Amino acid sequence: MAQMGRPRTFDRQQAVEQAMHLFWEQGYESTSLSQLKASLGGGISAPSFYAAFGSKEALFREAAQCYLANYARVTECLWDDALPPRAAIELALRQSARMQCERGHPKGCMVALGVMSAPTPEHAAVAQPLTASRTRTRNGFIRCVERGVASGGLPANTDARALAMVFDSFLLGVSTLARDGIRAPAFDAAITQVMKLWDAAAAS
Repeated sequence: MAQMGRPRTFDRQQAVEQAMHLFWEQGYESTSLSQLKASLGGGISAPSFYAAFGSKEALFREAAQCYLANYARVTECLWDDALPPRAAIELALRQSARMQCERGHPKGCMVALGVMSAPTPEHAAVAQPLTASRTRTRNGFIRCVERGVASGGLPANTDARALAMVFDSFLLGVSTLARDGIRAPAFDAAITQVMKLWDAAAAS
């Protein structure tokens, strides 16, 4: 009788989530294979790791998709036409800031920090899903401002890209500040101030 293969000593989804936390905290290049193996409890050999995930790059992509399918959804409200455009922007900012300050996972946003995950040209393609997510969020801000113009809530001469860039830049900056220990109440107060730019544009 053929001997059965050794059963896996880890849960795959749990392993992907643990890897996601490592990549989120440290980035792609700074996370080593030994750290990834250790996050699985040390019960997996290098050959078994490659058999399970293919490569470090493949695991990063899987971890990135796990992040995008869960944590990154806080900005999907930018594409919800049932929400007034100003409300959609404010909700996206507040939801994202609160998520980035939550306990139980690394601070900041993996999508925002992904630009530093694979800084060298040979690894740039690894972070492509995160780059695409940042582009989608940026376009979501632009779309909301354009909706504001189309509905008459903002003047027809509003520079939609410039105003959207203010909100996008603020959101990207939240990741660094969250890593520095700034907490959710401070971000909530700052978002109230940032949204006054919309109100000022509407009143002009």
